[in-house]
Amino acid sequence: MSCTVEERRRVRRAARTIREEVPAESVDVLAPSASQYGEWTLDAVLRGSEGVPPEVLRELALAGLTLQPTPSQAGYQHVAATV
Repeated sequence: MSCTVEERRRVRRAARTIREEVPAESVDVLAPSASQYGEWTLDAVLRGSEGVPPEVLRELALAGLTLQPTPSQAGYQHVAATV
């Protein structure tokens, strides 16, 4: 199995879990060609701006993803993580 296929699976699995566990406006998986980071990327907009919830951080760590710095917006927390 190629590295890219495994990376995509890890990002998709993390996105699915985050959708199920935290209130989110959107949770998307971006291919390297569509991501500003040039890697498989999980891009999420979560309700609330108190920071990234522990369950999200846990899921990102389990999937081996790296949290990218993103600004929060009024009432929302933007999360971007890459493989």
